[in-house]
Amino acid sequence: MNPHLLRHLWSLVDRSQSTNLLDLDDNGLVRWLMDEFMVQQPINQVETDQLDHYIRAKIPLIRDLAQEH
Repeated sequence: MNPHLLRHLWSLVDRSQSTNLLDLDDNGLVRWLMDEFMVQQPINQVETDQLDHYIRAKIPLIRDLAQEH
């Protein structure tokens, strides 16, 4: 996955309301982040698949960051 997409994702996580990130189950969290990401920056199917996989792998880190806010 390219660095620009990674920066955009982590910026989105950082700007998001902690309660939004913590209140959702894993599938809901992935869906919400994907939807928010694609509203701001449309991506192709390959990038969509890569981003979905990446978010799923980073769920514990995303939740840890949300708890710190």
